[in-house]
Amino acid sequence: MFHSFSRRLGWVACALLFSAGAASANTENYPAKAVTLVVPFGAGGTTTTLARLMAEQLALEMGQPFVVENRPGAGGNIAFDHVSRARPDGYTLLMGPIGLAINPAIYPSLSFDPLKDFAPISLYGGVANILAVNPSVPAKTLKELITYAKENPGKLTQGSSGNGSSSHLAGEMLRAQTGIDFIHVPYKGGAQAMQDLLAGQISMLFDQVPAVLPHVKAGKVQALGVSTKERSSGAPDIPTIAEQGLPNFEVNVWFGFLAPNGTPRPVIDKINTNMVKILKNPDFIARMTSMGVDTMPSTPEEFQQYLEVETARWSKVAKDSGAKLE
Repeated sequence: MFHSFSRRLGWVACALLFSAGAASANTENYPAKAVTLVVPFGAGGTTTTLARLMAEQLALEMGQPFVVENRPGAGGNIAFDHVSRARPDGYTLLMGPIGLAINPAIYPSLSFDPLKDFAPISLYGGVANILAVNPSVPAKTLKELITYAKENPGKLTQGSSGNGSSSHLAGEMLRAQTGIDFIHVPYKGGAQAMQDLLAGQISMLFDQVPAVLPHVKAGKVQALGVSTKERSSGAPDIPTIAEQGLPNFEVNVWFGFLAPNGTPRPVIDKINTNMVKILKNPDFIARMTSMGVDTMPSTPEEFQQYLEVETARWSKVAKDSGAKLE
């Protein structure tokens, strides 16, 4: 009986060793097939463009296709939920935008926890928003806008790419830090909002550097400041809002790669090593700069800390502004 029990223990031990060996081999050979990179918005936007550029480079570095899959809807929540439930094997990744930190503050209930259900890989980059006003607004600086807004409460209208978007909450942050009053006008995307800013249907708009800069250069809108702490490499001549008297103002529209929680650490590290190599490549940096994107290579731990800080910060902004989505 003892010998039979011993044999059974031996079989179990062999099975466990075989399983561990297979897992190790799978990790070492990763990726052995195509990797799906899920983007939480429709095709054609900045997020998809950046995802495709990184996917192309990762495919060259890692020897397997990285296929971009668009899963738009619910402010990104459809994609977030999908990836959080995916098999944690490194073959389903998320191009996570700033909405991952914003959505917990504005949606009453979520099927995922952004701080627990994902394994951060690396930050990718950040894009500044430009605060732009229609030329009919008598303000060429942020200070002049604040003065005009206080003298004309409720006269200004701020467009955004939608309720709960970073462009919406950037306006709420401006309202909270200056005490000015304006009417928020949400749109279904930034392109429509920009059209109405150009037409003078709205007074001002926060939108990303690549979308706004051509209209600034053409003299169709006035740029009053960028939303990041440091000046944007894509628009270095435009001062930050922070340097114009609002030192705590910061909106960095960031992107990063994440995997489902439980993805083996060697897989995370392998993707991270290749991403960071790409993000530090001078040619890739130059391409990003031309698009108004500042690269942000990081360790998984740094990304996790960044996500925690961002989630807490946007929770406060949403609470202060009362922004909620049903």
